[in-house]
Parts: sequence; structure tokens; C-alpha cells
Amino acid sequence: MNGEISKAGLNDIEALNLLINSAYRGESSKKGWTTEADFLDGIRIDADDLKEIISRRDSQMLKYVNEKNRITGCVHLEKKREKLYLGMLTVSPELQNKGTGKLLLNAAEEEARKLNCKSIYMTVITLRTELIAWYERRGYTNTQVKKPFPMGDPAFGLPKRFLEFVVLEKILV
Repeated sequence: MNGEISKAGLNDIEALNLLINSAYRGESSKKGWTTEADFLDGIRIDADDLKEIISRRDSQMLKYVNEKNRITGCVHLEKKREKLYLGMLTVSPELQNKGTGKLLLNAAEEEARKLNCKSIYMTVITLRTELIAWYERRGYTNTQVKKPFPMGDPAFGLPKRFLEFVVLEKILV
């Protein structure tokens, strides 16, 4: 892999928006294994939400830019006290299973250590058992703590069935 990971800026919003929505929702997402299209319609994020994430204090997006200068992966990180929240780990559907996700996850863990965080945590939709297993293979623990999915908020998508999250966490040494 000949790409580079760096912090995303406001000028990356359009590319990030296209990437994230193509990886999680709609027909294009079905080319990869991380799709949510089977249980969620609607969009995953919009440009305004991305601008807010990138601009918010203690929040950042890391981007993976390939050798063709195209953003093909990203991850949202947000420091919350002594923990780092990880969200929207995204890899372009046609490029999944080539190591980009692992690189971004390693970069997130490195960032957590730089920020003196004791752990990284995330919420994953409980139906996404293959994704939960992927994180578990990388040292994340399924805490069995469940959180409600915002079923009535179209900003998170339009659920096709009942959904909830489970919290995964990795203690950093």
C-alpha cells in the first residue's frame, strides 16, 4: 500500500461525503462487506455533519489518500475524557480487504496514545456480526453494553427493522 494517512480538512468534505455514503448505503455499498444497505435506507452522513465533525474541538477525521491522490478511506476520532471514540471507519467498497482498514485502525490507536487515552471505544450495530468479529480479532472486546439506535432520526438513516448498538472497547497499554 503506497498511500498516506493524514488529518482531513474542510476541503475534503465533498470526497469524504461521497466515500462514506458509497461504503455504507445503497447499491454501491454492496460491493464491499461493510454495507448497512440491508437494514438501513437513506444517507449515512451529509456535508454539514462532516463540517461539524471536522470543526469540532477534540474531533478529527483521518483520511487515507492512495497513490492516485484519491481519498479511499477515513475514520472519525473524538476524544472524550480519557477515551477515544472511533466512528465511521470507512474504506471504498471496491478496495476492501486490502489492508486500508487495518492501517486506519492502527493510526487511530496511535492517535489515542498521543492523546493519552486509556482506551478506544465504538458503537457497532448488533446485526453486523462480521464487523464485530473483525474488531474482536484486532483486540476489541464486546462489552455487551447495548445502546439504542436513534430509530426516529433520519439523520442516522431509515431503519428497515429494529436496530441497536453494542459498545466495543480496546484498552491501550
